[in-house]
Amino acid sequence: MSSKAMKKVDKAVDGVIDVLKKTPLREWWWKNKKKTPFKQVRKYLGGIHKEKLYLEWFPAIYNRHSSDPIDEHKVVMIENALSGLSNSFQLIYKDLKASGDYRIHVHHLGKNLTRAKQHDINGARLANDLGDAKYVFLSEACDVLSCLPLREETIVCQLWHGCGAFKKFGRSTADLMFGQSRAQIEKYPQYEHYDFVTVSSPEVVWAYEEAMGLKEKHGIVLPVGVSRTDVFFDQKHLDHAAERVYEVVPQARGKKVIFFAPTFRGKVATAKTPNYRRFNLELLKEKLGDDVIILIKHHPIIKDYHIPEMPEEYNGTFAVDVTRMPLSVEDLMITADVCITDYSSLIFEYSLLNKPLISYVYDLDKYFDWRGFYYNFDELSPGQVCRNMEELLHALTLPDFGYDPERMKEFREKFMSGCDGHSTERIEKLVFGKSLR
Repeated sequence: MSSKAMKKVDKAVDGVIDVLKKTPLREWWWKNKKKTPFKQVRKYLGGIHKEKLYLEWFPAIYNRHSSDPIDEHKVVMIENALSGLSNSFQLIYKDLKASGDYRIHVHHLGKNLTRAKQHDINGARLANDLGDAKYVFLSEACDVLSCLPLREETIVCQLWHGCGAFKKFGRSTADLMFGQSRAQIEKYPQYEHYDFVTVSSPEVVWAYEEAMGLKEKHGIVLPVGVSRTDVFFDQKHLDHAAERVYEVVPQARGKKVIFFAPTFRGKVATAKTPNYRRFNLELLKEKLGDDVIILIKHHPIIKDYHIPEMPEEYNGTFAVDVTRMPLSVEDLMITADVCITDYSSLIFEYSLLNKPLISYVYDLDKYFDWRGFYYNFDELSPGQVCRNMEELLHALTLPDFGYDPERMKEFREKFMSGCDGHSTERIEKLVFGKSLR
């Protein structure tokens, strides 16, 4: 089927759907929309479109420009799913700007954030721009880059957005509920063309090699550290972190700060908040009193989120949703007296701060079946592990929240030994052959 014919069929199907939504059949439509034939027709058409897009159109766009001379001063940074510039890129971006020697092109693909048509347009623009690029940086998987016949002169560095190795991802999730089928992963790979993958310690190299299909390419995954962690060794940043938080949330000043940072549930495209019936703010308020404030920040890929139910008088005083506030996760971690999370990889960065951590994992067994871990969770977590509200309340009332400095030190040395405040400098030497500082 030609692309023109496919667009006509797709438009016709959309027209039928719109009619059904606006008629008395709407209730019937919502009840049956996930069943055949509607779901199957759209899935079939979507499969044809994706195959054309990734296996023919994007490579053709790239090939038209890859015969141009390589631009030795062109740096492309690819944001796959975030709308801004993530903290994985910021230090390198700052150094590149300060050097004055490079032209930086930032591309936002908008995966799962924009309509599919806009994502396709963004992908085409990226394919076009990569044709003569010398340097490429990523912090996530990117199927657009991976489908291109990238020229040998282009250097690709995967910074990755997390530290350590916790939840399974990439090829490690093949055929799990969270991941794609192995056939889909082989057809549309997401971790191709890497020259360097920078990780937080030698301990986790094996996990990234497995997840990215690099087992036979030793020397690509390098434990030189993670750029975003350098801020934890910047005394100026540490000194001003709390002040930045207090400027945005003045009611936190003078109180003990609990930073609650749960990760998402479900697949990336339909990411949801945890089940907040298991996080009872009323009980927490009753137990902890007025000297505590809970700052809640959701995972950035969650589109529609909510915070736990609470009496109106607690909202903004005892608990504050800071998800859309101009506060970095680093500043919140630095300011916190204790961090509560579940399966977030921020536990690795947080370990650099030598502070109490609590893992609240009421759905551990279910989550393991859904996604899987690289390490045994109970042995992995460097802090208190709580499976219900009773255990969480107990942990929050322990002296220093049950913090074990020796256990945290062992965890940090195992998973974060490459992060010492000089990671960005080492990465720049790898990629550019010199430090940009």
